[in-house]
Amino acid sequence: MLDSTVTTRTQDMLDSFNAALEEGDISRASALFASDSYWRDLVAVTWNLKTVEGPGGVSDMLARQLDHTRPGNFQLQQGELPTEEDGVTTAWITFETAAGRGWGLMRLKEDRIWTLLTALTELKGFEENRGKRRPMGAEHGAQKNRKSWNEKREAEEVSLGYTEQPYTVIIGGGQGGIALGARLRQLGVPTIVLDKHDRPGDQWRSRYKSLCLHDPIWYDHLPYIKFPDNWPVFTPKDKVGDWLEMYTKVMEINYWTRSEVKKASYDEDRGTWTVRVNRDGEEVILRPTQLVLATGMSGKPNMPDFPGMEDFKGTIQHSSQHDGPDEWTGKKVVVVGSNNSAHDICAALWEADADVTMVQRSSTHIVRSETLMEIGLGGLYSEEAVANGVTTEKADMIFASLPYKIMHEFQIPLYEQMRERDAEFYAGLEKAGFELDWGDDGSGLFLKYLRRGSGYYIDVGASQLIIDGEVKLVKGQVDHFEADSVVLSDGTRLEADLVVMATGFGSMNGWAADLISQEVADKVGKVWGLGSDTTKDPGPWEGEQRNMWKPTQQENLWFHGGNLHQSRHYSLYLALQLKARMEGLDTPVYGLQPVHHLS
Repeated sequence: MLDSTVTTRTQDMLDSFNAALEEGDISRASALFASDSYWRDLVAVTWNLKTVEGPGGVSDMLARQLDHTRPGNFQLQQGELPTEEDGVTTAWITFETAAGRGWGLMRLKEDRIWTLLTALTELKGFEENRGKRRPMGAEHGAQKNRKSWNEKREAEEVSLGYTEQPYTVIIGGGQGGIALGARLRQLGVPTIVLDKHDRPGDQWRSRYKSLCLHDPIWYDHLPYIKFPDNWPVFTPKDKVGDWLEMYTKVMEINYWTRSEVKKASYDEDRGTWTVRVNRDGEEVILRPTQLVLATGMSGKPNMPDFPGMEDFKGTIQHSSQHDGPDEWTGKKVVVVGSNNSAHDICAALWEADADVTMVQRSSTHIVRSETLMEIGLGGLYSEEAVANGVTTEKADMIFASLPYKIMHEFQIPLYEQMRERDAEFYAGLEKAGFELDWGDDGSGLFLKYLRRGSGYYIDVGASQLIIDGEVKLVKGQVDHFEADSVVLSDGTRLEADLVVMATGFGSMNGWAADLISQEVADKVGKVWGLGSDTTKDPGPWEGEQRNMWKPTQQENLWFHGGNLHQSRHYSLYLALQLKARMEGLDTPVYGLQPVHHLS
């Protein structure tokens, strides 16, 4: 016989919450939250991505939003029973607001809400045409001069951007722009994705030939279409490119190739953008209402300017310009940097019989791929997780339900396990002189990524080359260049035919400065980071990724990007925000992020 006590207690909590919300009793609703609690809302209540803390934070949010968004009808998700472990009850929930429907995850401690995730999934009256609402495709019967599906698509491609203006323009056609373009297409938002490359996917094809996804396939699906069951666990870059190209076609995304944005400006009186585009040699003026920069989470390449670079007789490349090792066989190569790209490039050059030296400028966190998959990701993103009923969508929600403020508490024990399991591996790296770290608080890779987007390497083989001395390692800072070498601040000379600057990327608002203006870039401020007050993530605490997937201080300007997981998951919430505005829905934003840092 099933023990219904947990289910009954959980439903009682939801009933109390619904009653307080229905009666507008904010004090009673906020009192249901523990003193140390978190409500993370993805668009549903706040029309923002926002986490509030404790009863006080809940009270403030509801005081501002309850009358507008009217959340309620919280129920246990059909077919999902609450579970209890170590004093924590976890329950999948559904709910409604005035504008839409959503689902989420709730955790209870001592009969109080500890964490609550509410995520909007659809807008009432503007649902996607999927499932039972899918289009027929064929129009049975006879009708003179009717147009086929393909003819309608061709007519749309000819008119959009010329005789008809898109509501949204997305600058950047990598995985972020493509995922968002697909979401907006399904929501009926006229959108054009702009990219300067010749074909969709060229952003991946043009990179160094050994590049592959370091995240496993279960983590990397795009919206609507999952990778097939025989797809490799770690996708090589050219397969990623081909998948993206296929995806843009079958999802019918209006994707303009060979289209470079020259300038964009915002007309505050009209509430529209003017976007000047060089489309394969033709100047086209687009006038969208919404502008999305999907130019990559990492922003513009950081290319240092050292004395003597102009006198160097060899080749200097940023890692984003490096296309592979083939022409460097037998040559001397210096790679400046020690994160993911630096390791990948060093390994590929070594395989091509180049003489490779890595310059490590600061400590790096390293985790072995196999260990990360087993300990860090296995419970959510793996074949075993799928077999246990943890779909990609569920995994995304579980991960999203952990408030950033306490995520490190869950991550630290995992990385302690990794450190113990691979102790011999780390001892070998330290013996080779490699400087390791585990993040400022020992929370490892995911928090480093969320806080700063840099400072780590998922080892797929390059670390052993360093341990074995096959890739030479030196530590220090570059001081200047000479005609045939890189010179470090301690006087060490490293002869080189090629220098690869694996020196990372700047904030995405650097693209806003180039494409729009420095004034707009400064108005928006830094993009990415949580405000954790750790290395390269200055405070104050934000509780969410700065300026990502949500309203910014610049009206009608949005930022979208991140890895494939984030592009998939957060594209939904950005798309719903854009659709709501197109349809004229009331979208009062709670907690618009203030600007604390300009870059």
